[in-house]
Amino acid sequence: MSTFVPMKKIIILLVLTVTATLTASAQCPMCKASVESNMKNDNAKGKGLNDGIIYLLATPYLAIAAIGGAWYYKRKVKV
Repeated sequence: MSTFVPMKKIIILLVLTVTATLTASAQCPMCKASVESNMKNDNAKGKGLNDGIIYLLATPYLAIAAIGGAWYYKRKVKV
């Protein structure tokens, strides 16, 4: 029964994280309007902003993958 307690905490944390991010906005309304109007004119600001968002989005996933990979290989060597 005690093995389900950590899993229950993980599920609760995951649900809270997902619901908290649903209300978050990616950009302020002024920035969004400016980028949308400039994207029609092939301006580089919008493309740069989108690249920055992708960069910021990918960084935590890469860090988690590196930590998970190191943990997996370290655990695999012990067993």
